[in-house]
Amino acid sequence: MGLKQVQVVVRGRVQGVYFRASTQREAKRLGLTGWVKNRPDGNVEVLAEGEEEGLKDLIAWANKGPSAARVERVEVRWRGFSGDYADFRIVE
Repeated sequence: MGLKQVQVVVRGRVQGVYFRASTQREAKRLGLTGWVKNRPDGNVEVLAEGEEEGLKDLIAWANKGPSAARVERVEVRWRGFSGDYADFRIVE
């Protein structure tokens, strides 16, 4: 499958429900690197890198999120692997 990068924007009630912390925990469990942040528009953005299978698992998880979240839509953009990230962090 190989190494890839994915940008994910999660729309819905996803701020103030531990979405970023839960995403970080899930990404680390899957062996992914990158970051997650709250966007000013009320959505959450994720940039993750790693094995394609792990990224697909993270996307599937993001479609549900933590129990308090209400995910309405998940937008996904695949990109080439950069290797720029040493771990998975919450930013901003």
